[in-house]
Order: sequence, then C-alpha cells, then structure tokens
Amino acid sequence: MLYYLFEYLEQQFQIPGASLFGFITFRAALAMILSLLISTIYGKRIIRFLQKKQMGETIRDLGLEGQSEKAGTPTMGGIIIILATLIPVLLLAKLENIYIILLLITTVWMGVIGFIDDYLKKFKQDKEGLKGRFKVLGQIGLGVIVGATLYFHNDVTIKEKVSVEKQQEIVAQDANVSPAKLFNGEEKSTKTTIPFVKGNEFDYADLITWISPSLEKYAWVVFILATIFIITAVSNGANLTDGIDGLAAGTSAIIVLTLGIFAFVSGHIVFSEYLNIMYIPRIEEITIYITAFVGALIGFLWYNTYPAQVFMGDTGSLTIGGIIAVIAIAVRKEWLIPVLCGIFLAENLSVVMQVSWFKYTKKKYGEGRRIFKMSPLHHHYQKSGYHESKIVTRFWIVGILLAILSIVTLKIR
Repeated sequence: MLYYLFEYLEQQFQIPGASLFGFITFRAALAMILSLLISTIYGKRIIRFLQKKQMGETIRDLGLEGQSEKAGTPTMGGIIIILATLIPVLLLAKLENIYIILLLITTVWMGVIGFIDDYLKKFKQDKEGLKGRFKVLGQIGLGVIVGATLYFHNDVTIKEKVSVEKQQEIVAQDANVSPAKLFNGEEKSTKTTIPFVKGNEFDYADLITWISPSLEKYAWVVFILATIFIITAVSNGANLTDGIDGLAAGTSAIIVLTLGIFAFVSGHIVFSEYLNIMYIPRIEEITIYITAFVGALIGFLWYNTYPAQVFMGDTGSLTIGGIIAVIAIAVRKEWLIPVLCGIFLAENLSVVMQVSWFKYTKKKYGEGRRIFKMSPLHHHYQKSGYHESKIVTRFWIVGILLAILSIVTLKIR
C-alpha cells in the first residue's frame, strides 16, 4: 500500500525521496526492519495474550532432560511470524504480482491448518490435534492451487539466453550490447534447474513426452503432482524440525535468506546474464516477502531461543515449510531442496528409517529394534547427552554450510 502511495506522490508531485520505493533493495531492507520491529515489540504482547488465554504447551514425557520445565510455555507463537511477515508485505510489495499473491495465499492457508491443529490440541484436549489425513488434504489443496497457478497464469514466464552463435553475432555488432538483447522473449515453460549438472535445465514435460510427444499437453498434471509432493514434504520436514528451542526458526531463516539470493539474481537480467542462469521476469518482487519473512523469523528467535518463552506450534512450523516450498518452486530451485533443506531432510529420514526398521525387526525377530536412540534426529542427540543449545547451534552451522554449497551451485555445474 505504501508502495502505491509513494508511487502516486512521486508521479504527481515529484516529492523528494518518494522514488526510493521504486527500488527493490530499499523496500526489501525496509520490510526486514519493519518485520523485526513488529516481531520483537509486539511479539511480547502476543506472548502475554497467549499466556492469558492459557495456551501453554502440554509436554509428553519422553524422558528428555529439561523437558518438564517447558510445560506451560505458550504455544501458537507462529502467529507472531505470520503477522510480522504479512504486515510489511501488504505495505511494501506490489500486491498485483502473482508470486506475492501465491505467497500470501500460502501463508494464510497453512497458517489456518496449523492454527486448527494447535487449537484442537489445547482446547479440545485432543493429543493428536487435526487428523493427519486432513492436514495432507490441506497440503494437497495448496499444491493444486500453487501448481495450477504457476503453470497456467500468463505472468509466470521465463526468458532463456539465445544460442552461443546468436550471442556472438549480437556482440560482434555491438560490444556494449544490453544484457536484455541476449535473451529470447518471455515464454511459458515447465523448465526448472538441477544443481551440479552441466546444461542444468530440466523440463517436467520430459517425464511423459518420451512416451509420446503428443503427451506434452498433459505436462500440467506432472507439474502439479510434483508441486503437491514438494509442499507436503517440506512442510512436514519443518514440522518435525520444530522440536527444540530455536531449531526450526533459525534453520528456516538460513534457508529463506538463501532463496532470497536466488530470487534476486534470477529476477535481475544483468545478474542472470552474467551467471548464465534462467531469467524469471517479475520474480524479484518476492525479495520483499523473503526479507520480511526472515526478519519475522529472527524476531521470533528473540523469544524462542533457549530457554524458550514461546513455541511456534504447528501454526508456525507448517506455515514455514509451505512458504519455503512455494518460494523454491517459484524461483525454479526445487531440486536444490535436498541440499538447501538438508536439516529438514535429515529429520524426515530419521523418522522414516526409525519407524520402518522398528516394524521390520518386530515382524522378523518379534522385537522392534531402533537405529536412533529417538527420532526425529535432534532427539537422538539429546538422548546422547548433548545440551539442546549445542545441538541447535551445530545444526545452524550445518545449515549455513548447506546454504553456501547451494549458492555455489550458481557457478558449479
């Protein structure tokens, strides 16, 4: 809203400084500052409200050190993250941008699912909360909306560089050629990026066109199914990671900031040309959303680091995972998720491995056996005697290393 106000003031009255709102970098920085202020200043008030409403966490006895001390800590703190993200975005972003619209839908959609889950757990005394099948249905519904929009909407396009021969011809005619002339026109495409691979573009349509070229018209089905799988996997991974103070919020901030770099360079034609990557028109606008989201996560960490004054609950963790998944798909870096979201992947795999091995050994030997002392993975280290602050810090360090490796894929192929 402020963007449109200052755009009007600059056009009509040439007010000094109003043109600053036309710059992505200025609005992105302002969004982060504003979200930090909202999450830290008003976060305390929200925590008090949750305490007043007796929204304390009920802790199951898992035999972990310091576990009983967490009982009664307010949950549903994901509301802080959601509000601190949405307010700056509504004020500073171009709201007609399709990528911003999708992220706003994702935030509200997943936030509502998480809120219902937390509400049922607390006020209906239902330990399971929202049934798993309803969560999955919600994630599938979001996947269909996001996938269909990204496939069919006219504003979701890419630009690819012209052939090497054409580039040489253009440069021969003009050594100071504009980077824009080195790209073809906008086109609809289901192409994405595969890291570490030369000629690293992959088209989802190839998954069915090898059978028959005529099947290309059904590429939308493949793309939507892939979108559903990614959103479900990442949101559940974030949910499992939210088990000890500061782990999910800190890890997510690192992941989202990295995706912000990809969004900025992919939406900037000069950087796209220099890095020889796919140019995605209009994608740079989600940098505003990303910086607001990072600011909200960091502000939430003020109250969520050990010893936590508030937990995000499913209201926060499911929302975080959904947002990360949609950003990754939008910037066409979803195949980088196993690397960038390696912490989420490890947490997910540890649960799958533990449950699968336990069931297999129980069937074979009559007694279930375990790979880890406890799953998800962070609980294994707690059982091994590590303090949760040390576990969180080391997971953050691993997350930073994975983020650096992800950024390096811009040049290593």
